[in-house]
Amino acid sequence: MDLPVMPPVKPMLAKSVAKIPPGMQYEAKWDGFRAIVFRDGAEVELGSRTTKSLTRYFPELVEALKERVPERCVLDGEIVIAREWRLDFDALTERIHPAASRVRTLAERTPASFVAFDLLALADESLLDVELTDRRALLTRALARATPPVHVAPATTDVEVARQWFEQYEGAGLDGVIAKPLTSRYLPDERAMFKIKHERTADVVVAGYRLHKSGPIVGSLLLGLYDDRGALQHVGVSAAFAMKVRAQLIEELEPLRMDDTTGHPWAAWAEEAAHESARLPGAPSRWSGKKDLSWVPLRPERVCEVAYDHMENGARFRHTARFRRWRPDRTPESCTYAQLEEPVRYDLDEILGG
Repeated sequence: MDLPVMPPVKPMLAKSVAKIPPGMQYEAKWDGFRAIVFRDGAEVELGSRTTKSLTRYFPELVEALKERVPERCVLDGEIVIAREWRLDFDALTERIHPAASRVRTLAERTPASFVAFDLLALADESLLDVELTDRRALLTRALARATPPVHVAPATTDVEVARQWFEQYEGAGLDGVIAKPLTSRYLPDERAMFKIKHERTADVVVAGYRLHKSGPIVGSLLLGLYDDRGALQHVGVSAAFAMKVRAQLIEELEPLRMDDTTGHPWAAWAEEAAHESARLPGAPSRWSGKKDLSWVPLRPERVCEVAYDHMENGARFRHTARFRRWRPDRTPESCTYAQLEEPVRYDLDEILGG
């Protein structure tokens, strides 16, 4: 491979802001695996956000890119999986598997798509120092004839359209809106863009915690919601605390600490089969590897309010929830899925143009 922009390249990143800023280019924020695509003739490499190779996990996408993108180019975009009418991040994570046979099976069962939203190089020219508006024009021309599973991300400079996308696209599993300065160069690994994500709040049961890697202080709180059968389901964690607060939490939660998980709603967490019928902490994962997933059980009597952006398949927080406050006025039994706001369904085909 011999391209004007060579791997590894870390993608340009975005910083969070509360509102959609005016006077920029706007795109949807895709919920998938960020990937830099390097193509030089028959060679294709998919680099992750951390520069690790994703190529072996998406053989069907490699072949599709050979047929649908320019002979020599470097693209920034997102690998996604669409099922029915929305993105499915869980199906995407299943694609990262060590067994080649399983990779081939999943490539047929849940094929991936690539949504391109920037162009870093074309033919023999690096475009890193080219302004965004010109890179966008080159991207749309270069992929003008691309067909699924390769797409060009919709973009607009109309802030009112961006606000409409922000409200509608969540119903198709998208994450929010990205705003990019029109004259910006491509700056790898720098937060030179802006992201605007949905934030909602929910009251959740604190049913345990994990210790921090630095010592006997709280690393993360384990959060739960009751389903319509009255079972407490593990829905995620809250982990962003100052070190002083982590130590205070240990003392504050000590009266609720259980000697072991006997009698706890998540008592079967260490049994792999139990994860098939319930959401429990410590589920086996290719991502966690040898990471210690043990946790300290608490009597599920305390309620706190957390902020979250959206739910994955309506079952768990897609990202780490942000602790807001304790809710002594709420009972644990009142913390159910029913309180969660459901986004209005929006067909992903409407975004990708069929």
